[in-house]
Amino acid sequence: MKPSINFEDFMKLDIRAATVLAAEEIAGADKLYQLTLDVGELGERTVAAGIKAWYSAEELVGKQVVYLANLEPRLLRGVESQGMILAADNEESAVLLTPETAVVSGALVR
Repeated sequence: MKPSINFEDFMKLDIRAATVLAAEEIAGADKLYQLTLDVGELGERTVAAGIKAWYSAEELVGKQVVYLANLEPRLLRGVESQGMILAADNEESAVLLTPETAVVSGALVR
């Protein structure tokens, strides 16, 4: 089990709804897509997401996802990933966390 954090630490997370504008395969990466996200007032963000085995690029475009916006950028296979989309692991696949009802891109997740 991971260490506990306090409420103040949790409040540092900037979690938003985002809409996938584009999904492209990353050359030489078996699991990764490069996603372009619309995060409303935060603009567009690029994220490398290891979900290629479970989602086609076509089904991702237009999909709303839950996005961690203030994660420090990380270079993955030549792509600067600016944050992270959130998914649950059901031991067989990754299941993207998505709003039940469409919301404005950039809406805060509370």
